Amino acid sequence: MRNKEVAAVLYMIADLLDIKGEKFKPNAYRRAARVMEMMEEDIEVLAAGQKLKDISGIGEAITEKTAEYLKTGKVAVLEELRKEIPQGVVEMLDIPGVGPKTAGLVWKELGIMDVEGLKKAVQEHRLLKLKGFGEKKEAKILRGIEFLAEAKKRTPIGIALPLAEEMVALVKGSAPVINMSYAGSLRRMRETVGDLDFLAVSSKREEVVRAFTSMPFVREIVVAGDTKATVILDSGIQADLRVLDEGSWGSGLQYFTGSKDHNVHLRTIAQRQGLKLSEYGVFRGEERIAGATEEDVYRSLGMQYIEPEMREDAGEIEAAQEGRLPRLLTMADVLGDFHVHTSLSDGGDTLEEMIDAARARGYAYVGISDHSMSLKVARGVSVDDLMKRRDEIRNINQTSGDFRILLGTECEILANGDLDYPDEVLRELDYVIASVHSRFNMQIAEMTDRVLAAVNHPYVNILAHPFTGMVQRREPIQLDLERVAEEAAERGTALEINAFPDRLDLSGPQARLAKEKGAKLVIDTDSHSVDHLAFMRFGVGTARRGWLEPDDVVNCWPYERVREFLSR
Repeated sequence: MRNKEVAAVLYMIADLLDIKGEKFKPNAYRRAARVMEMMEEDIEVLAAGQKLKDISGIGEAITEKTAEYLKTGKVAVLEELRKEIPQGVVEMLDIPGVGPKTAGLVWKELGIMDVEGLKKAVQEHRLLKLKGFGEKKEAKILRGIEFLAEAKKRTPIGIALPLAEEMVALVKGSAPVINMSYAGSLRRMRETVGDLDFLAVSSKREEVVRAFTSMPFVREIVVAGDTKATVILDSGIQADLRVLDEGSWGSGLQYFTGSKDHNVHLRTIAQRQGLKLSEYGVFRGEERIAGATEEDVYRSLGMQYIEPEMREDAGEIEAAQEGRLPRLLTMADVLGDFHVHTSLSDGGDTLEEMIDAARARGYAYVGISDHSMSLKVARGVSVDDLMKRRDEIRNINQTSGDFRILLGTECEILANGDLDYPDEVLRELDYVIASVHSRFNMQIAEMTDRVLAAVNHPYVNILAHPFTGMVQRREPIQLDLERVAEEAAERGTALEINAFPDRLDLSGPQARLAKEKGAKLVIDTDSHSVDHLAFMRFGVGTARRGWLEPDDVVNCWPYERVREFLSR
């Protein structure tokens, strides 16, 4: 369905109207956009049947513009707005903390027409001339500009990983490849990556290079040699290929996976042992004693094999030398997912569709957790509808066999720390996820107290996406994670690793800290459609970066142990 596509167009019109200073029209467009992106019906079917205008929140004018877009791919009013408003002003909306009203104000009052001009104006404190602007707001805008600049240098893993996998498949399908893999920070499952690095082994190197440089989305060939290639993709991402001999496959993969600090530490250890470690192998004098596999490289240095996600020089080398590395969890260890939305709130698929998709993944259980009532933007669920859902799930469980469905809620933590549903409602549920979706600008002490009120609530089982950040889109809130993790451990409240690639919150290092403080964790996808359940692999990668084992993660436990944990 094209519902969300059309909604995005309406949101853009609303933003541009706000920049212009229009009073009432922006809200009308946003209201219609929210209705469209939440609808279960196909917007094209409704428009073709002249039924769109009958839906509350969508007037005749917006119905006409929707039909225009569906037919032509354009909306005249949007094209006119784009001509009136400089593109640089529109790009200011990408800055965290800068909304359309701010962008419009600095453009019309100060003549600022792009992000660079805004940065200069902030540094010169010219925004202080504007009503409502103080030093704190200037500082926030400057942080947002710096955040945006860093974000543009890197690609989110949710984009990079599927792209890299597609590239590996294309090359393997076009050339005789013995081994091929992506490497770099992508293989270490970092939240964002810079360039894409690929390694291959083949007896026909020229064919591998040719296959790599002739992929359909290659925009520019920078280098194409016998064993190396560098290309720029249509997306602007740089991708590098090295073709190795079989004897160097493991050492090359280890070297190009990194991290830099990890590799420097390894080379220092090798030197102390009279060895030389490079991308070509481990050498004693002229003799290569290891290099064909990564396992052999680490073994030759007297240590356990270190999984790629752990290679950050954060104690993993010392642990490997002493034989005390954790047995990191894998996708096979995950038995369920607690953070799943349906069309009852802002999900795109029905309860039955989400249950069937979870069962198809081989899970033992799934938790349904639609938004609570005050989150209107996400169609928060009323108490009456939540109780109807409770009865519906109880009926389904009577015929679901060994597969179990749990009813929860993603319950809003209000500004004062109270929860969005009263206790008499929460006690009717199998579990409660608590989360923050508003008032992000609280100071660290106030925000930590707000979150801790939920962590210590008798009916809360999980704290979702604790820092509320969005990868490259929104900075995290200020939160004392040590205090939160300590009290979560004491209370028996799990902290979530949100696997949705736009979030990945907690991060790997944060998850490791939580584990060290004694807290249990869950890995959830925050799914809003059946396709989103596949995001679990991003959460597992993040958990592995946090040194987590199956026993650390609640949804790696069998159902009976899960029930016992939730019933506390």
